Amino acid sequence: MHIRPATTSDLDGARAVYERARAFMREAGNPNQWGNSFPSRGLVEQDIATGVPRVCVDENGNVLGCFAFLPGPEPDYAHIYEGAWPNDEPYDLVHRFAVLRQGRGVGGAMLDWALEHGRNLRADTHRDNRPMQGLLASRGFSYCGVIRLGRNGDERLAYACCDPKAREVPER
Repeated sequence: MHIRPATTSDLDGARAVYERARAFMREAGNPNQWGNSFPSRGLVEQDIATGVPRVCVDENGNVLGCFAFLPGPEPDYAHIYEGAWPNDEPYDLVHRFAVLRQGRGVGGAMLDWALEHGRNLRADTHRDNRPMQGLLASRGFSYCGVIRLGRNGDERLAYACCDPKAREVPER
C-alpha cells in the first residue's frame, strides 16, 4: 500500500470508494452521515484541483481508500459543545475518510500517514459511525466534544490527537 496525493486519474476510483463507504454506512446503521451522494463528484473534483485528497493505492495503482488532508482552521470547529479542544494551536484535519473494504488495514495506514505528516490532528464523525470512532481511538485520538456542520447544522463527534507518539499501533 502507498499513500499519495490524488490526481484526476484517481477520480473514478475515489468515487467507487465513496459509493462503497456510503453503502457500508447504511448497512452498519449509519444511513444519515453521507446520505446517498456525499461527497459529490464536484466536491471530489474540487478537492483534487486544490491538492486536498490523498489516496491509498495498491501495487497496481487501484484506489483502496481516500481522505481529505488539509490545514486548519475549519470553520465548523470554531464552536465545540459538551467539551473542548485540547489546545488552540494550529492543526491539520482529516475529512471524507473512506475505505473500499473493511478489515484490510487501509484505514489504519491512512490515519498513520496523517499522524506522521500532520500536526495537532483533528477529525470528526457521525455519532452512528462506530467503526470510525474505533479507528480514531485505536490511533490515539481523544473525544473532545460535539461540533455542528455549517452546511446543515448536523452534529458530529469531534476528536483530536496532539501527540501521535502516544497512540497504540497494533502489531502488523
